[in-house]
Amino acid sequence: MAMSVGGDPTEVEAMSEINTTPLVDVMLVLLIIFLITIPVALKTVPITLPDVAFEPTTTKKENVLLTIRGNPANPTQCEVYWGNVPVTSEQLLDRGRSALEKLIEDIGGQENITEENFPEVHIRGDVNTPYKCIGGAIYTMQFAGFQKVGFISEPAPGSAIVDRL
Repeated sequence: MAMSVGGDPTEVEAMSEINTTPLVDVMLVLLIIFLITIPVALKTVPITLPDVAFEPTTTKKENVLLTIRGNPANPTQCEVYWGNVPVTSEQLLDRGRSALEKLIEDIGGQENITEENFPEVHIRGDVNTPYKCIGGAIYTMQFAGFQKVGFISEPAPGSAIVDRL
C-alpha cells in the first residue's frame, strides 16, 4: 500500500481524502463469500407438500374401523378395538386376513378387485396414544393385506371443505 503525503513540499495543508481501497477489498471478499455460500444453503429436495384441509371420507361397508388408545391403567399397553370389540394383535391379524378373504370371495376372485371396491382401514387414535400402538396396528393391517390406511381426525374449527352447488 502506498501513502500519499501531498504533491508540493511547500504546501502545508493536510490531505483530507479517505483511502477506500481496504474497504473495497473487504467488500469484494464478502461478496464472493456470499455468492459461493448462498446457492449451497438454498438447495433443497423438491417436494410438493399436501394442503392441510378436512376432506370428508366416503365410508364403505367393507372398510375396517379401528379405534386405538393407550391403556389408562398401564400406559405401556395398547388397546385396539375392531369396531367396538377389543382385539389382540393376533386377533387383529386373523380378522384382517378373514375380512380380505371374504371380500375376494364375494367379488368373485382377485381379478375382480379394483381400487374402488378394495377396503380401507380407518384408524381413530386417541391424542395421548403412544406411537408404537398406532404403528403396530398399521403394520399388522398391512401385513394382513390392506393397502390403504387412513386416519380419522377431528378437523380444526373452520377448516372443513363445504361443497356448494
